[in-house]
Amino acid sequence: MTKQDFRIVGKSVKRDDVIEKVTGEGKYTGDYHMPGMLFGKIKRSEIAHAKIKSIDVSKALAYPGVKAVLTHHDVPRVLHYGSPHPRSASCTKDQYILDDRVRFWGEGVAAVAATSEEIADEALDLIEVEYEPLPGVYDIDTAQLPDAPLIHDVGPGGNLVIPPVHVERGDVDKGFAEADLILEGEFAGGRPTPTYMEPNVCVADWDGSNKLTFWTSTQTSFMVRGALAEVLGLPLNKVRVLVDHMGGGFGAKQDLFQHEFLCALLAKKCRRPVKMEFTRRETFVAGRSRHPFKLWLKQGFRKDGTLVAREMKVVFESGAYGSHSPGVTNVGTASATSLYRCDNVRLNGRAVYTNTPIAGAYRGYGVVQTYYALDIQMDEAAEKLGIDPAEMRLRNAVREGDIAPSGHPIIGHGLESCISHGVEAFNWAAKKGAPDRLVAGRPSARKGYGIGCEMHGSSAYPGIKEQGNATVKMNEDGSITLLTGAAGLGTGAHTALAQIVAEELGVTFSSVSVVHGDTDVVPWDIGAFASHTTYMVGTAAKMAAAELRARVLVRAAEKLQEKAENLEMVDGIITVTGKPGTSLTILEAMGPSRGIPAEHLIATGSYMPTKSYSFGAHFVEVEVDTETGIIECKKVMPVHDVGKIIHPIAAQGQVEGGVQQGIGHTLTENYVIDTSNGRSLNAGLVDYKMPLSMDMPDIETVLLEAAPDPGGPWGAKGIGEDPIIAIGPAIANAVYDAIGVRFHHYPITPEDVLNGLRAKQKDGANAGL
Repeated sequence: MTKQDFRIVGKSVKRDDVIEKVTGEGKYTGDYHMPGMLFGKIKRSEIAHAKIKSIDVSKALAYPGVKAVLTHHDVPRVLHYGSPHPRSASCTKDQYILDDRVRFWGEGVAAVAATSEEIADEALDLIEVEYEPLPGVYDIDTAQLPDAPLIHDVGPGGNLVIPPVHVERGDVDKGFAEADLILEGEFAGGRPTPTYMEPNVCVADWDGSNKLTFWTSTQTSFMVRGALAEVLGLPLNKVRVLVDHMGGGFGAKQDLFQHEFLCALLAKKCRRPVKMEFTRRETFVAGRSRHPFKLWLKQGFRKDGTLVAREMKVVFESGAYGSHSPGVTNVGTASATSLYRCDNVRLNGRAVYTNTPIAGAYRGYGVVQTYYALDIQMDEAAEKLGIDPAEMRLRNAVREGDIAPSGHPIIGHGLESCISHGVEAFNWAAKKGAPDRLVAGRPSARKGYGIGCEMHGSSAYPGIKEQGNATVKMNEDGSITLLTGAAGLGTGAHTALAQIVAEELGVTFSSVSVVHGDTDVVPWDIGAFASHTTYMVGTAAKMAAAELRARVLVRAAEKLQEKAENLEMVDGIITVTGKPGTSLTILEAMGPSRGIPAEHLIATGSYMPTKSYSFGAHFVEVEVDTETGIIECKKVMPVHDVGKIIHPIAAQGQVEGGVQQGIGHTLTENYVIDTSNGRSLNAGLVDYKMPLSMDMPDIETVLLEAAPDPGGPWGAKGIGEDPIIAIGPAIANAVYDAIGVRFHHYPITPEDVLNGLRAKQKDGANAGL
């Protein structure tokens, strides 16, 4: 199908969920209220590492309005992954619902159900817990010491979450021997958190047949069903998970957060529905963050800029439990084989436990950390070799035929196209070549320009063998219903899936409705993550629509006395090729027949993807105030290759949201833990600083269809995670261009800038002696 043939795909059609969201009619999990509903709360530890010697709940149980209290004595002792089964390739089986040991400050030790949230909160204060303190581990370096206190008995040894990941290609030592320039540097990153709008929340209710109905805000409803069934000892047909609207997830809502199991168990004990909703503070303390990291990178270059060798060692901080650390470590380490082509690589990645809040899946999944280092060092090499930074990247960009981190060959020239297009559209050469960096009217400010690049996979293959499913059925009036288990995180995924079905089937977009979010009704889905919903589930939906379309045309062919291959269907009208005026509507083609209103047609598509890669290059202008140290991001031009654009405004929204999160990562966001005791220091939106709307730069998003991938619908690839990856190094490189101070960490705070300027001034003075 050529570009001009598209009627619906590639158009920014109106989303069906717009009206109910803007009017407040749309129901999120926290909006559900049922007769007799109780409210659950969790008692959290105020020590980071300890054995629980005793818990006295008698006063809480006697408090008026309290209906149940649970401790580790009252719940099944089943070891589980934390992130839903069967994700063992990405996760670690090291959690209990409640344990007799706490491993981070804020871990749940008991749960209460009461007739109001206020009573439940008051009852928590009545629970008396006696702890036996244990030595704590609060940072990456301490965790790796031979005599460091052990946080878990499971694992490969010490505080390692998994055995070290080692990737090696070519002859690294020979590559360094051939290099004209060798750079070596250390990099680090903090602990940004997803800070989604909707806090974690769930509602549990059991019926008389011992079936659990469970409303929750999750990206992985079927995985939640599997985890609840496994840990609670239920068959899958006795667990029904419901998800309607979601207020964001960004990867973190793949996990179960302890409250899901406790909510279900409290509801069962009380025989009444129970709701448990995190406070904003709890989303920090008991939620999931990005993995803090430390990284050492050494690369060798020829005089012409060609990369000849790369060696990297990276350590991710997992926090108290493994969650997604195995997956993040594998992806983050393997990703450093690519982005900038290099035949000789030696990479070592590891993840370590600490007595700090849990790090989990978060948009960019390990690649944010490693590409931050790669791209900054690429900028350093360009300067030392006297090569323009954009040209340096073009010379080394991965291209068609190169082997991707997944082991698959790269398709197309997506990264080269993004860089080349951005260089021209941003007017890079003129801006970068300007003689000074002064800002008009601001004597203390300097402006700078930077570039950052990224590539990211659509799907989690080969770490996880995924499958997307979709069912398309035709109703008796010719309208279409798409059933999908894919979650809607607020990104417009269901609209894009409906567009794909309407385009492939040959009906109007308005004739397709989407049913989702009920595990008893919709086909199985692994969950919304890894930028794979449009790529994987979209292909499954396209397959189902194609099958349904073929069956419709067979039926129409009988009525028109034509061959099915001579028919086409557009906007629900079936015509005969070469015979204008000969047509049928879908309704006329499908019914009635033999007294039946319409023939029942239903088709299901299943798709198991391998790997596709999207690419991006971000061009950034910053202003740095040398008196205050404040960095302002003034303009961003993100250029992304998405293969085929399904819904332009939705894709643009993904890019802008990723840019905003990436700006926060790089300049302000860091969930800070006291390294003397593991206590959270800024668990709330007052002290945790995110960029708001008034802080946002001018963003001019450019979407390219440079390298379509045959694995996606009409070549479409993912765009969900990509935008957060390239913006960080682009800002860091622009800051250097502005003030001549290089930063190898994030967030880059005003204090960092001022300290860097003082050090630069001191070095300059010493050099003049």
